Amino acid sequence: MSRKHQKKKTDIPDRWLDYTAVGRRLQGTRFIAFKVPLKQALTRMLPRSSVFGPWELLDAVSRDRQELGLIIDLTFTSRYYDLQDLPASLMFVKIFTAGHQVPSDGTILSFKRAVNNFLRDNQDNDKLIGVHCTHGLNRTGYLICRYLIDVDGMDPAEAVKLFNSSRGHAIERQNYLKDLHRGPKRSNEGMEELEQEPMRGQATSKPTPTPPPTCLGAAASYRCFPPNVSPLLLPLRDRPNPGPPPPPLFQPYQWGGPPPQGDWTRPPRPETNRFRPFPPSGPAWSPPYGPPEGRRWPAPQPHLQYSPSWAAGEEDWTPPGGRHSSREGWRQNGPKF
Repeated sequence: MSRKHQKKKTDIPDRWLDYTAVGRRLQGTRFIAFKVPLKQALTRMLPRSSVFGPWELLDAVSRDRQELGLIIDLTFTSRYYDLQDLPASLMFVKIFTAGHQVPSDGTILSFKRAVNNFLRDNQDNDKLIGVHCTHGLNRTGYLICRYLIDVDGMDPAEAVKLFNSSRGHAIERQNYLKDLHRGPKRSNEGMEELEQEPMRGQATSKPTPTPPPTCLGAAASYRCFPPNVSPLLLPLRDRPNPGPPPPPLFQPYQWGGPPPQGDWTRPPRPETNRFRPFPPSGPAWSPPYGPPEGRRWPAPQPHLQYSPSWAAGEEDWTPPGGRHSSREGWRQNGPKF
């Protein structure tokens, strides 16, 4: 797995911080649009004011005295949150929708089926249908407006205007706007069928928030360094002020100018050379003890001397005992005992 791919797995979406978290309820409908809520593993590096997860979504909807009942996820990935991150009071439907291109007729029909099934099962309440993509804007706005145009019969211009004013951001993709204004209506045939059963969230309590790491000399952000980073690894502008330099541990050498001409003299030679041993003095060395009384030390043994014939290399030399040195002589003379 490449390093770039690993970074995307643990980072927040691009331009995610540039959009407001939750819009307002579209007047006269059950729809509410918001950007993708992120699980705590992705928002732990953010400041508290920028964190937006499933529980923050519930709090934002509750402040407007509304109740959220269903979330339709249109992102083309499953890494932003799991069922374990969703509160148990929410139902969840996943529709993989590719970005930057107009959704296919099959995707549009899946969206209509999910909305129609929820409205049929919740006629006795006023729970909202939350729809989001990455930023809660282009894919979200297109499918909500497409439902209002095809199913509710709303004018395309009015549907787009209603969504933009409720979301707080305008739809940006021109191909989406062109298809909404000039494209044909999609068929509603088969909309009453149930394509996938909504799943319920599995989180029973809100997770404990973790404080974001603090940076040395820099504002806290999701790209800052952890608190135990060495100051030497930080940029120069983010390093803490070290203050005045400490005093030196020792006084450095002070080099002066050369001595006047003729004042330099060679240091005296030592009287004794410490690298050579002193010559022995007194009588020659002798053992500390002498031979026993009435005796003297034995004379050294003389070296072995060979005869001139053997030294000259003559072959007819016969060793002591009469044996010949060669095998042929032994055969002729025979062994001697």
